[in-house]
This record gives sequence, C-alpha cells and structure tokens, in this order.
Amino acid sequence: MTLSLPDEPFTAYLAAEGFEADLAYELGADTVQYDRLFLAPGPVRPAAWAQNVWFEPQIIKVESIGEAARALKAIQRNWAAYAFHLHRRTNLVVEKLPPVSAKPLNFGQPAPSSPLGSWCFLDEKTLLAAPRCSSPFPNGEVRFNEDKVTPPNRAYLKLWDAFTVTGIAPQPGQLCLDLGASPGGWTWVIQSLGAKVISVDKAPLAPHIACLPGVTALRQSAFAVEPKETGPVDWLFSDIICYPERLLAFVERWRASGQVGAMLCTLKFQAETDHETAARFAAIPGSRLFHLAHNKHELTWLWQRDQSP
Repeated sequence: MTLSLPDEPFTAYLAAEGFEADLAYELGADTVQYDRLFLAPGPVRPAAWAQNVWFEPQIIKVESIGEAARALKAIQRNWAAYAFHLHRRTNLVVEKLPPVSAKPLNFGQPAPSSPLGSWCFLDEKTLLAAPRCSSPFPNGEVRFNEDKVTPPNRAYLKLWDAFTVTGIAPQPGQLCLDLGASPGGWTWVIQSLGAKVISVDKAPLAPHIACLPGVTALRQSAFAVEPKETGPVDWLFSDIICYPERLLAFVERWRASGQVGAMLCTLKFQAETDHETAARFAAIPGSRLFHLAHNKHELTWLWQRDQSP
C-alpha cells in the first residue's frame, strides 16, 4: 500500500460498517481512506456516520513488533486495534499489549470510564495511533448479553445501545410516548426502567408486553398523536418506518408545543440516504445525531429541551 496522509493536524473517523459512502459524503472531498477509516485535515467535523472518532492521531514509525508494542504502551495502557489489513502483524502486537476487557454488557451497566485508544498499521512500519476516541468501546461497537426470550423483536437493542452510549434514559415514574410501538420492544425497555409508557400503534402490542404494569396501549396512527391530547410528557420515542422529512415535521410540532422534555427517534432511510434532512435534524438546538452499532441504514436522533439555548 502506498502511504497517503492529509496535512497535519488531522482527525480520523471510523465509518459504521457498510456506510463508508455516507461518511465520505459528510466529511467532504479532502479525505484519505483506509478501508472504513477516513483521515481528514483539521479539527473534528460533524460526522453522524462515524462509529468512532480518533482525536489527535499520531504517526509512529516502527521497525518491529516489539517496538510497536512499546511505543503504544509508552503513550497509555488501553488500546483497541482496527485491523483492516496486516492481520497477523496486528495480532502479534495485540498479544504484547495489556489486555482490555471487551465482555458483553448486561443492560444497565455503565459504559467503561477508562480512556481507550485506537490504533492500526497503515503499512508494515507505520502505526496510526490515537490515545483518545469518542467511544469507550473497541471500534465503537457496544455488545450486550441479549435477552432472547422476553422482548418481541431485536429492535430493543437500539435503545439499550442509545441509553448506554449517551448515559441518558427515562427515570422511574416519568411518562413516555412510544410511537409505532408494535410489537413492543422499545416499550419493554422503557417500562423496565420504571417509566410509564403510552404505546401508540395501529397494530397490537405482543400480549405479554401489553399487560406489563405502567403500559397503556392506544390503537391509532402514531402521527395522529397531538400534544394537546396527551398533555406534557417527559419523553417521546419513535422507531417508525417513515420518510425522515415527515418525522422532522412531526418532532418540530412537538418541540414547538413545549409539551415534551426529550425525544429519541430513528431516522430510517430508504434506498438513498437523505443527507439534507439528516443535517436539519442535527441543526436543531439541543440535538445529537449518531449511528449506533445496532443501527442499520438509519441514524438515531436525541434531543433534550434543557440542552437547547
């Protein structure tokens, strides 16, 4: 591989797997790509499709496996490797580094608090290493000990993921709207936190979800739910399959009403990614837009009223 690097200083962005083109669109033309890893000059840019961002990466020249391991250990203890090539050489370095626990989490366990750096071989004698990253999980991938019995579908993992990486979730006793709730995976997660849930969908909830304490099911169109009908709610959740433009109009109506404290919604894209509407979501004050490890061709949008100017 011919080594190519942007002008220093630069930032590295690891694309969510399969969505390299979306990240490339966000970052613009002045990038250098190594498989899923993009290097772009200058400070951090908005990059919702980056599963992990490597801050202030360093170029380190090494002559041997041992020298590579010593160089990394001299910077800090905890490292996650991104091996897009030179797999054996990468593994030999990993064997010489202190082990980093990457056990699956039980839901409710906090994200790791220790700094986790990321590194890779650009060529056989060149490391790229960043001692600080946006995610405390190796390559931004959260893994859970799944409940394969209770939830009615695997969509619940997106909420586990979102609550874990942000550290933000409904509190016991809060009132939440779950729109497009059927068959009830998100309702199950929200109820498990001790919150009250109004689940809205034309289709029914799974019976064992509908009978949970604190769950009220409304059989109607989710987009027909108006703030004046429900009164104030602490959270609004949506995992509805719809065009992002329609979802944007809906959440803007709720935000303008002053009747909701926080919203967490999935932007689901059809054949093409609607980058323009995604950017409009990201521009809403108090917002965060990101791709979770458990997202597919979609982004997660989190908004909190008390974070708005």
